[in-house]
Amino acid sequence: MTRSLDLGCGPAPKNPFNADELFGIDVREDLDANIKRADLVIEPIPFESDYFEYVTAHDFLEHIPRIIYAPHRRNAFVELMNEIYRVLKVGGQFLSFTPAYPHPEAFRDPTHVNIITDQTFQAYFDNVNRWAAGYGFNGAFEIKLQEWRGPHLLTVLQKVELST
Repeated sequence: MTRSLDLGCGPAPKNPFNADELFGIDVREDLDANIKRADLVIEPIPFESDYFEYVTAHDFLEHIPRIIYAPHRRNAFVELMNEIYRVLKVGGQFLSFTPAYPHPEAFRDPTHVNIITDQTFQAYFDNVNRWAAGYGFNGAFEIKLQEWRGPHLLTVLQKVELST
């Protein structure tokens, strides 16, 4: 039995991995559709740790600010990546599909506040460089796939255990 969580799912969570159980998170709750309400800029993912084999984010990460003041400085994007790492089982996969630099679609929408590049995941959240550890990231992902789909960057990351 595999479980998948779609972040910012809107009215219908996406299931690209064909998981057996599908859940979503959005700003509107619909428990009949397995969608929980959460503002992931300031709230944790409302599921227990190591619960999902898959987490997906389609046209979502670009809406998560990198830094907020609520009331003190917080690295909201890094905190969300920690939450994704937390709810994934070891070996679980995170799929991000987001408009990215240098394409104008990354900037066009005034609600896009987090510009992703083809180096964001590789440099900051991978299991080699982990530069986001300096901002509080406590996980590590192996890059399984990264490719352009028009103006969107498709990235698949796999949760790995941190070496001590």
